[in-house]
Amino acid sequence: MVEFAVTPEKNRQLIQRFEELNIKEEDIEEKFIRGSGHGGQKINKTSSTVYLKHIPTGIEVKCSKERSQSVNRFLARRLLAEKIECLLYKKESSKEKAISKIRKQKQKRKKRGKLQVENL
Repeated sequence: MVEFAVTPEKNRQLIQRFEELNIKEEDIEEKFIRGSGHGGQKINKTSSTVYLKHIPTGIEVKCSKERSQSVNRFLARRLLAEKIECLLYKKESSKEKAISKIRKQKQKRKKRGKLQVENL
């Protein structure tokens, strides 16, 4: 695996996670594309957004959080590993947990609002 522009500890953890999940670099299709959104001329010229596709599972990931292509490559691989882990172990991802938590909060508020209207 390639070394990325992050600490050696983070590189080692990513390699270890890939080995645990049995993800091989040969199974990953990687493309660099131009990002979208704010940034003007700079973002229109540089291809710092990373697109990964894990061929056996068909999972796709796109990452453009940072300005550096190398850091985006690292973050995209970490996100891909998380998605594959959720698929294999049927876990709920951290994003899905946050969304369900907000949904529950909104349901509680809606119930309280209905109760107050009925009591009037």
